[in-house]
Amino acid sequence: MTFNARLLAALAIAMLPFAAAWAADEAEADLEPIEIKLPEPSYMGTPLDYWSEHLEISFKKREPFMAPKGAEIVSTDAKVTASVKPEVGTLDMIVDGDKEAKDSSYVELADGVQYVQIDLGRPCEIYAIILWHYHAEERVYFDTICKIAKDADFTEDVETIYNNDYDNSAGLGVGEDKEFIENAEGRLIDAKGKVAQFIRLYSNGNTTDDRNHYVEVEVWGKPVE
Repeated sequence: MTFNARLLAALAIAMLPFAAAWAADEAEADLEPIEIKLPEPSYMGTPLDYWSEHLEISFKKREPFMAPKGAEIVSTDAKVTASVKPEVGTLDMIVDGDKEAKDSSYVELADGVQYVQIDLGRPCEIYAIILWHYHAEERVYFDTICKIAKDADFTEDVETIYNNDYDNSAGLGVGEDKEFIENAEGRLIDAKGKVAQFIRLYSNGNTTDDRNHYVEVEVWGKPVE
């Protein structure tokens, strides 16, 4: 290798950190915060009497969530199915945009491990899934698990993107995510731009009763071209 070639190679190596920083800046410039419209806070029950070493304790407001520019809600009026027929409400209420803490806004499923499944209608890059189980009072819902897949039977490219079932009581594997206290912010699950058409959300009762509830699920993403 000639002197000039060695010099150019050395300069290229020296510039690598700057090139990486420039690429990171470019990627960050393509992001913007998603505009989540939150419902009114409404705690009407008694304070939560529950503690676990697996419970997340935070009094901070959620930081803005950054997603690629053009990200939008792709779940509005999507087809929703479930493991059982609702005992209160109808499944279409889960994606109707109503997130308020009202008796007319939630869906109730039976005891035990149950799920709701959302069909986005086409494959999408999914950036965030925001889940409101029930926020009229402080509750913790057990075995909250979120899976995504490319097919309705969950056999193709299935991924678990959230799981706080620390003891495998739902039988879907042990998770490392934290249990959380329901509030008007909902629970934001970072899907990291993974491509899927179907979303399943599991739960297994809560600290108030053995039922499973959903007020709203909001999926932010972009349809795959």
